[in-house]
Amino acid sequence: MAKTKVNFGVIGAGGIARRKTIPGMIKAKNCKLVAVMDPVGIDQIATQFKVPKAYATEQELLADPDVEAVYIASPANVHAGQIKMAAKAGKHVLCEKPLTLNVKQAKEAVEVCRRNKVFLQEGYMMKFHGAHVKIKELIEEGRLGKIVYMRAQLSGWYPKMEGAWRQDPKQGGGGALIDMATHLYDLLEFFAGPIRRVTALTGNLVQDYKSEDAATTMLEFKSGAQATVDSFFCIPDEASRTRLEIYGSEGAIYTEGTIGQSTRGKMEGIFGLGTAGYDAAQDKDVARKFQKITFKPINPYTAECSYFADCILQGRRPKLNDGKSAIHVMTVTEKAYSSYKMKSILKV
Repeated sequence: MAKTKVNFGVIGAGGIARRKTIPGMIKAKNCKLVAVMDPVGIDQIATQFKVPKAYATEQELLADPDVEAVYIASPANVHAGQIKMAAKAGKHVLCEKPLTLNVKQAKEAVEVCRRNKVFLQEGYMMKFHGAHVKIKELIEEGRLGKIVYMRAQLSGWYPKMEGAWRQDPKQGGGGALIDMATHLYDLLEFFAGPIRRVTALTGNLVQDYKSEDAATTMLEFKSGAQATVDSFFCIPDEASRTRLEIYGSEGAIYTEGTIGQSTRGKMEGIFGLGTAGYDAAQDKDVARKFQKITFKPINPYTAECSYFADCILQGRRPKLNDGKSAIHVMTVTEKAYSSYKMKSILKV
């Protein structure tokens, strides 16, 4: 009988893993959680999710012969080392974003996985959201015509906290840009193809820590489409609607609440335009007949884990968020940071 489940171990089982990914993973029919590791509170985490094995170090978990693949959700500054350890132990790797702190580390991580013949996937899960899957379908059907402009928003309130690794660039690689804007770089490329040029503004506007709490990025895609991405650690959660806007030559799509860690949200669109004559009055008071667009509610964490497990079971390397993609997103990230320092628009 063919194998139907992949045995997973989780490295860094607190934080996002405990809140979102583990609950999503255990719902995936092709995933089995057999071990968890975290230096703090691991027994409670194991009890919470009824996991048979709890470890205090990644070395112990990686030595477990029952573990076939690992999900890494530790602070970003230890990702590179843990990916190398996992690959050398023969474990497939699903690693949270950012994959590493820089392009050099990303290339090394991808290469060690290639040499040890294990699969690598980065944890950009938003393209698995049901609304975003539906948008991709509508774009491919030509419902929007040529994509010309997109805007994506992911902001929230992240005050100073003792020991928060995202607030220290030595541990997280940066702040709002690398932590949240990169999610949107990845998502918008899912819709419009690869990014060609980038420029960004970053800074600290409210929060008192070393990482930036503000980032606005302008993007140009190889298709010619343009986009803006705004990500802030200094906007109250209740004030940010996490909107996504996609404009084409024949229509538009708006979503609210689909970006982030959610399963649901709402979406509307307008299609079949782009054939009218020129409106010389330009009063902009025309009736806009947007229609509600329904989509299947999909837990993006469940779908992400299930996709990776399917790749392992079928022996095919991931096409979504693979090593090549991880290096590319990190390249865009480095260029975005550099563009602000250089006050320039940079080619990717």
